[in-house]
Amino acid sequence: MTITDRELVLAAARSGADVVRSMYGTSLERFDKSARDFATAADIEAEKAILGVIRAARPDDAVTGEESGRTGSSGSERMWLVDPLCGTLNYAAHTTLVSVNVALRVGRDLTVAASADPFTGEVFWTDGDHAHVRRDGVDERLTPSSASRLVDLNLDPPFPNAPGFQAARLLADPAFTERFGPRVVSTTLAVAWVAAGRRAAFVTDGPMWDNVHFASGIAVCRAAGCVVTNLHGGPLYDGAGGLVVAADRETHAELLDLVAGRSPSAP
Repeated sequence: MTITDRELVLAAARSGADVVRSMYGTSLERFDKSARDFATAADIEAEKAILGVIRAARPDDAVTGEESGRTGSSGSERMWLVDPLCGTLNYAAHTTLVSVNVALRVGRDLTVAASADPFTGEVFWTDGDHAHVRRDGVDERLTPSSASRLVDLNLDPPFPNAPGFQAARLLADPAFTERFGPRVVSTTLAVAWVAAGRRAAFVTDGPMWDNVHFASGIAVCRAAGCVVTNLHGGPLYDGAGGLVVAADRETHAELLDLVAGRSPSAP
């Protein structure tokens, strides 16, 4: 029987999450990517597991993996975007704030996506129309809410909009801290938390097109009804780049003003 894309994205994310959970706390070999970045053996093995699931079901699809790069047909409109362990630095420091992200782009549209938390067992997922969280095999519809007033900021590079915008500057803006509670968890699990009502918003700089870190969270948040734009409030893949995800339009508008430096404390 043929597996649907929805079933496949869930199976792929769970397979990666199983590897990440099983290897947690062990002595892991590290593979340097740059002076400040590395992958662990868990990243590598989780990606192998995810790609194995995808390849078995969709051998003609293209894949972009965080660790293995782009593979598969160069002419395929179907591109799987895989981040096997988002939060590697957390994980290597024995901190369980990580996410396993798998999304499918068909043409320009993200059609299915899943962000799995290996340690709670939750999987935040979308079929492109609706967004859910799956716990113990039971799906619950995701409902965004700004009630917490918590906003997660990504402080990791790249910073293509610097010096005009850097997320770290919001932390020093009294207008931001008066309205919102800043959080920095350093994993894109926090993007899915906006869809779940656990965060009011999420803000980051950087390019978003085919971004393996953010694609899943973006798809889940859109399906849940969040407001998703670039840093200037425009279409996500145009202009300024970056990402502002908010639970509602009021929160989104407040954040755009702060990002633009139009707060009362701005010079």
